[in-house]
Amino acid sequence: MSRERRLRVALDATPLIGHRTGVGEFCRGALEGLAGRTDVTVSAFAVSWRRRDRIAEGLPGGVASGQRAMPARPLHWAWERASWPPAEWFVGSASVVHGTNFVVPPTRRAARVVTVHDLTAVRFPEMCDAPTLRYPALIRRALASGAFVHTPSQFVAAEVIETFGADPDHVRAVHSGIPRRSLAATASFALSLPSGTERYVLSMATAEPRKNLPGLVAAFDELAGDRPDVALVLAGPTGWGEAELAAALTRSRFADRIVRLGWVDDGAVASLIAGARVLAYPSIYEGFGSPPLEAMEMGVPVVSTRVGAIPEVLGTAALLVPARDDVALAAAIAEVLDSDERARELSDAGRRRAAEFSWEACAGGLVEIYRDAVAARSTGFPAP
Repeated sequence: MSRERRLRVALDATPLIGHRTGVGEFCRGALEGLAGRTDVTVSAFAVSWRRRDRIAEGLPGGVASGQRAMPARPLHWAWERASWPPAEWFVGSASVVHGTNFVVPPTRRAARVVTVHDLTAVRFPEMCDAPTLRYPALIRRALASGAFVHTPSQFVAAEVIETFGADPDHVRAVHSGIPRRSLAATASFALSLPSGTERYVLSMATAEPRKNLPGLVAAFDELAGDRPDVALVLAGPTGWGEAELAAALTRSRFADRIVRLGWVDDGAVASLIAGARVLAYPSIYEGFGSPPLEAMEMGVPVVSTRVGAIPEVLGTAALLVPARDDVALAAAIAEVLDSDERARELSDAGRRRAAEFSWEACAGGLVEIYRDAVAARSTGFPAP
């Protein structure tokens, strides 16, 4: 394909700065998939005054990151209230500007795509911090001005259409791939388990209410008494659910067998997953769910909840239980711990399921959205 026919995509890679959560992994994977294509030229930008240069540390080859400084607070304040200043002022000419984290800047001429990862702010506002509660208004503004919406699952796409009355042709689901770190576990991280334990149940999640880590601690209390060789390992960044988690740990009868690691780097994540007997993912609501797929790809059995997009993503390759049911969660984890045969069945099924997700496929789906957004923009949909 000639260079003139390539789409020029400017993608917001701000979530690559600092500790990467699920949105950051989406940015990195999408950029890698897009960089490998011949029909797009992709560049990354960060809405940040001082830290914008740090996105270069996480960019794959073939992705440029030149831009003017974009002060986050003033710009977000302005974009919530007006269609100014346009993204082109900061990132130059583009065919498409892709906002990867609920917010897409206004533009002069470029088409706009915004990724909506979930609707926690609508479904469970009591579980959100103040910045997250601003997302619904930003989504409405983007839709009203002709932006296309990308979601990581059909479940969230349906929610966006229902909640905002969005045109179904402007809301598209494209599954994410699996973080690359899970492809090659390293031995660079040595986990120290509590004395007397040899196996562990792993959680990979930010300590926020939606992830229900206190429920997992309660479920561990249900099963730990009969299994003295099992520990619970909690890995993931701190969040606005710290107080509830701390209270659950204080209440636990087996707190001495619970390891709290906090944020860990990619090599440690891969090693932690590879060594786990089971990954537990007891969320109350999910728009996708990358950690279970990472575990499945590595042959680690998964126990999760039957909520949100989890059934769509994991299919029948995991044990799914009702949300907030600590007893059912404990029973499902115990089933894997106590049966090598059941663990092997889930391991094999998980590997097959994980093989259906890739960043190449994700990039292909995103490019289809970009092209349709450009076509719609050129036929006179409302300008932002």
